[in-house]
Amino acid sequence: MRVLTVFLSGLLLATTLQPPAAAVATAAAAEQKPGPLVPDVVYQRADFAAGADEGTSPGDGLSFAAAAGTTSYTDALGTKSWEYARWTGPERTVGFPATELIASWTADVPQGSWVQVEARARNTAGLTKWYVLGRWSYAEGDILRTSVAGQGDADASVAVDTLVAAAGRQLSAYQLRLTLYRTPGSTVTPRVRTLGAMASNVPDRKTVPVSPGGGAWGVELNVPRRSQNVHAGHYPEWDGGGEAWCSPTSTTMVLGYWDKWPSAQDTSWVDPSDPNPEVDHAARYTYDHAYQGAGNWPFNTAYAGRYGLDGFVTRLRTLTELERLIKAGIPVITSQSFKRGELPGAGYGTDGHLMVVVGFTATGDVIANDPASSGNDAVRHVYPRAAFENVWLRSSSSGGVAYVIRPPGHALPATTPGLPANW
Repeated sequence: MRVLTVFLSGLLLATTLQPPAAAVATAAAAEQKPGPLVPDVVYQRADFAAGADEGTSPGDGLSFAAAAGTTSYTDALGTKSWEYARWTGPERTVGFPATELIASWTADVPQGSWVQVEARARNTAGLTKWYVLGRWSYAEGDILRTSVAGQGDADASVAVDTLVAAAGRQLSAYQLRLTLYRTPGSTVTPRVRTLGAMASNVPDRKTVPVSPGGGAWGVELNVPRRSQNVHAGHYPEWDGGGEAWCSPTSTTMVLGYWDKWPSAQDTSWVDPSDPNPEVDHAARYTYDHAYQGAGNWPFNTAYAGRYGLDGFVTRLRTLTELERLIKAGIPVITSQSFKRGELPGAGYGTDGHLMVVVGFTATGDVIANDPASSGNDAVRHVYPRAAFENVWLRSSSSGGVAYVIRPPGHALPATTPGLPANW
């Protein structure tokens, strides 16, 4: 479960039927231009050839080439010395007054190395300080993989993995900074393969109009089904399974779709009676030690990157946009919150939950692999299009947050014409 940092509206949907023609026309118009009905969203990939290098080398990603300095770092594992190299990206214009920014990345960080991701922004008062958006390590024993709490000031704050602008201090531009660390004197070469940032401004709306079809009605991807609930009580040191593991369970399903699950050797530490050890593995290696959970959004896409996949976090504006990805053969992980009864067929309510959209029925309803199910055989659900779109996109939920995970060679479809690219 990912507990969202916004208040969940108590408004219930009046209907889950297909929208009338006027509603479809309104949604179609919203799909073509920004306005009060849709969020402002842009996703921008970092260009490692631009910016300033301090011991880093651009090329196939960004690699540690030479130490720019040495520092110490202290966490629950103790105080250790590290040499580091650093890249500071150029300032990127957002194009609208953004209220939030989420950075996501994929990286190769072998034992004896880790990476820190930071951002700073420009607002009406000038440039902000640098905020840490994640300290990422796949291997264990070097540092504790973590977000960083307590960074708030007059300009912004960090809610786990999201840079949130203070009231009246919307972001007009931003910079990203990567610091790569390794054991002093070693030849370990940490490398960040991809980095990007999603900036957004989600309008304050309690209800969302139903979007028109996007070409994927009748398409269903063959995504493996995994239940989080069969893991209830597993490994309390990584938040104990069950409802806490919706994000790593969803990520695991998508990894399985791309045939990229961890090996039997990777999961040899899991109790042999466990029905799906790949889920426990994902929970362990996405666990955020400050958040004390496995629901950190960029940590999940970074975990997928461990298996050679390209993953990033963005916001989608409509189900029509999501259909573009399904039609291209790419399942999408979505984040939503809702009260019991707001999503017919779910049978539960949640303050924050991840599931995998795998397709659409012939009439446009959503086919989802929902890990909040009694067992693997019960994971496939069909949710009414209007209800799903509402609880996913409204401002009191995640505002359309999604993970997009695919092999680098699997092309993304074109984004929505006339709107800023959000993948």
